Amino acid sequence: MNRGTSPIVECENVSVIRGTKTILDDISLHANQGELVAILGPNGAGKSTLLGVLAGDLSPDSGTVSFGDDQITSLNKSDLASRRAVLPQQVTVSFPFSVEEVVEMGRGPKSTSADQDLIEIAMKRVDVLDMRNRLYRSLSIGEQARVSMARILAQDTQLLLLDEPTAVLDIGQQEKLMRIVRSLVDDGRTVIAVFHDLNVAMSFADRVVLLRRGKQVADGAPRETMTAETLSNIYEHKIDVVTLNDDTGPVIIPSPRDRN
Repeated sequence: MNRGTSPIVECENVSVIRGTKTILDDISLHANQGELVAILGPNGAGKSTLLGVLAGDLSPDSGTVSFGDDQITSLNKSDLASRRAVLPQQVTVSFPFSVEEVVEMGRGPKSTSADQDLIEIAMKRVDVLDMRNRLYRSLSIGEQARVSMARILAQDTQLLLLDEPTAVLDIGQQEKLMRIVRSLVDDGRTVIAVFHDLNVAMSFADRVVLLRRGKQVADGAPRETMTAETLSNIYEHKIDVVTLNDDTGPVIIPSPRDRN
């Protein structure tokens, strides 16, 4: 879905070098309003580094990142917090905070009625209102994932950057969380997410960006981009893409290794 006349976020010719190793090599991508863009690739491909650059948490060695007409280098921390919310791979809560207190962190040091409304809306959106007084650390992994999503929703930004949001979830928890993410996109939010699960990306993304060893291999619609040949080359393992029926769409299956 492409609702915007210009990208919400865009990076052009971004490279990141650490010592003698090139982590990202001349990457360009964009995301529009009402679009879910999945970043895919094997371990070490540069996915999380790219997300960090898009968030403004990492500075590229070359290339540019912009939010609309504004270069990311012109924005301070407060400006960035108003433009994008970031869900890291791991959310650690060391103190005995309640669910509501964790979600309140998305609003920062604020206490207006408008802030409280956003907190309530976020908790309702991800179905954690009934556990608002429970300790975050007492929750299941799936419940913690939804509370963490509520926290970044309370930040009330157009752009959401998610780093492997389904990595530790079982199939049911993945489906519930991704339906929440998809509903946000359908309402006009913009999401860029790193995924390890190729089937999640195939099922929910509008567009996928494939990385391999820091290079951008492909950028396009999932069914056009995530072909058996392309995925097999990127992951260096034979992968089949099977269409079961028109309702479920393609399913990605790693082929068993040749035992001969």
